[in-house]
Order: sequence, then C-alpha cells, then structure tokens
Amino acid sequence: MRKIIVLSFITLDGVMQAPGGPGEDPSSGFKFGGWVAPYFDEAGGKVMEKQLKPADLLLGRKTYEIFASYWPEHGDHWPGVNDVTKYVFSGNMKNPVWKNSVIIKNISDILKIKTSKGYDIQVHGSGELVQLLFKHDLVDELWLKIFPITLGQGKKLFDNGTIPAAFKLTDSLVTPAGVIFVNYKRAGKIETGTVGA
Repeated sequence: MRKIIVLSFITLDGVMQAPGGPGEDPSSGFKFGGWVAPYFDEAGGKVMEKQLKPADLLLGRKTYEIFASYWPEHGDHWPGVNDVTKYVFSGNMKNPVWKNSVIIKNISDILKIKTSKGYDIQVHGSGELVQLLFKHDLVDELWLKIFPITLGQGKKLFDNGTIPAAFKLTDSLVTPAGVIFVNYKRAGKIETGTVGA
C-alpha cells in the first residue's frame, strides 16, 4: 500500500493559495501571491530538500499546469521530478504535456494507484483534490509548513471535506524565521474525554 502524503505551505489562518509567487493563482482576487518568500532561510531549505525525495505526484489540474510550466526546465532544483509519474486529477484534460503524466478522473482511480506498487504519492497544492482526499480518508500523512502570518482571504487547506480524524506527530522543527515544519501521520479516530479526570 502506497502512502498519500499531503504537503502544504499554510498561514496561521489556514490559507494555502499561491505561496510561491504573485502570478501563481490570483483567482478570486487573491493579492498575496508569494507570501512564503520573506520567510525562507537555510534551515527551511534543508528540510525542503529532504521532503522533495523521489515520490510520484498526485496533482489537481491547476497545480499540475503551474508545475508543468516550470519544473521541466528547472528539474535540477528538484532531482527526479521529471522522471516520476505525475497523476493529474482532471475531468477535462486531454493531452498532458509533462512527461510521465497520467490523467485520472475519479476516486476509484486514486484507490487503484494507492494499492499499486511504487513510490509514496505526494500531493502539493491542489486544494480541491485535497478536500476530496480528506472526505474519503485517504490522507496518510500531513507535512505542513506553517508561516507566521494571517491573510484573511484565500483558499484554505482545511475546508469542505475535512472529516474528524486523529493524527500523530512524527517530526517537527521551528526555523529561525519562525516557520513551523511539522509532520503528522494518520492515527485512527478522534478520542474525547474530560481534562483532569
């Protein structure tokens, strides 16, 4: 069974939209594209290098198009990204341009990939797809990078589709710039109780 790992840059108020640059995703009038740039330092860069290990990718159409327009020419910054399989979740894409790309259309396709042999599967960005994965309890791990800002607007990581679920901390680091790198793995159902009892 392959793990599905959701990696996301998020703000303190949960926004994940357009972390990488001003033109990345200005939909719905979003004007803060590139909000991660002022906080990237050497410590964060080292963690990112570890996280960008070889893995197949599962991407929504918009994120796929952003990645496909950049990474084929910049693969030296993400070794292996052009060689791994890229699964793009889309109902209307016909001819993906990035090599080793496969179009998938429904949750059954995702389940087939998850139960096949191969690398773990990383999901970057892809907000609507992530909501679908949460809804069907298919997220095995969360690798979050939490930035010390609030934006008050934008697409959020935890939105429609999130179900009650427990996670267990597996790794964490706070960078000098104040970014919290934190990894969690799925840990069963929610437990409740009374504090101090």
